[in-house]
Amino acid sequence: MSEFRHAQFPHAMIREIYEQPEAIGRTLDLYTDGDRLQAEAFAPLAAWLNPRGEVLIAASGSSRHAGLAAEILLEDLCGLAVDVEYASEWGTRATANPRRPSVLVISQSGETSDTLAALRLAREAGEPTLAIANVPGSSMLREAAAAMPLAAGKELAIPATKSFTGQLTALYLLALYEGERLGVLDSGRVAAELRALRALPAAIAAQLDAWRAQTRTLAAKYADAKTFLYLGRGIHYAIAREGALKMKESSYVHAEGYPAGELKHGPNALVGDPVPLVALATVDRGLEDSVLRYEKTVQLLEDMKKQGARVIALANKGDETVRALASDMIEIEPAGEYLLPIVEVVPLQLFSYFMALEHGVDVDKPRNLSKAVIEV
Repeated sequence: MSEFRHAQFPHAMIREIYEQPEAIGRTLDLYTDGDRLQAEAFAPLAAWLNPRGEVLIAASGSSRHAGLAAEILLEDLCGLAVDVEYASEWGTRATANPRRPSVLVISQSGETSDTLAALRLAREAGEPTLAIANVPGSSMLREAAAAMPLAAGKELAIPATKSFTGQLTALYLLALYEGERLGVLDSGRVAAELRALRALPAAIAAQLDAWRAQTRTLAAKYADAKTFLYLGRGIHYAIAREGALKMKESSYVHAEGYPAGELKHGPNALVGDPVPLVALATVDRGLEDSVLRYEKTVQLLEDMKKQGARVIALANKGDETVRALASDMIEIEPAGEYLLPIVEVVPLQLFSYFMALEHGVDVDKPRNLSKAVIEV
């Protein structure tokens, strides 16, 4: 690595954040051909979904947050019935489930022991299985009946960045495949979604430097925070959870992710100067449900402004309504509702990175954590 390259990326985590446009593009290349899904790439999945359309997702950590996003994708775009479980919890009660759903396991390494155990329990029960993981040849990819490997490349930093956006990309592709196969999405809709997905890496790359500069400034401003509450609605709740996890594991600053509508059901008692809010307030103006979600979030921001809360909001570029209500705003270029999570998680990753630097944390190797959680 040249001296310039090292100065630009002094840690693996920020280098891997910047590698995300290319990593997403490589994963797209595995499963798409222009604005079409590659039939041969999805052929092994043809027998995965059970006739009742019931899916159970088992995962842990960041991968479970990708699963929470997948729950919305598969329900909204395909009409499937989806449950998301902690792999470690489901593994202790898998035999109590009489429904025999199709089981999807998600992992960065493909070796996480509790998720691998969940996969093996599902196989023993005769349930159709599918694995999504980033490491070629990993146990999950080999043992599941069907597999969707990612092409994010090797990830050295313990906090997941490019493997997480790779998971979101693969899960979106899975939803498009199942939606088209089931006749819920027509080929024109799938082609349009794939064109938008193909444009996403360049859109992220174009925003990275601005996000980097802004989140560095925000980290210095909010370095005194004792706890952050991350808020999101719908599919963005998954990103609120992921943003909070990144803050905890990267910087050792406590954070929690909540559905935005739950703030007033208890957590609001914590809100004050030491406990700022991070609110996901983006919107897809072309989707009625997204507009409704946005309007409810704006109402919450109005209430929080009256309460005197410190708020960092992620919002569409040029959204002056949100800007007037938030203490600080990170701008996101407009995108479709189901693509926005892949974009908006990136500045949250950067914010966690710079908060780690503010607190003197070895961001690539946080204490007590490892890349693959293996129980012995």
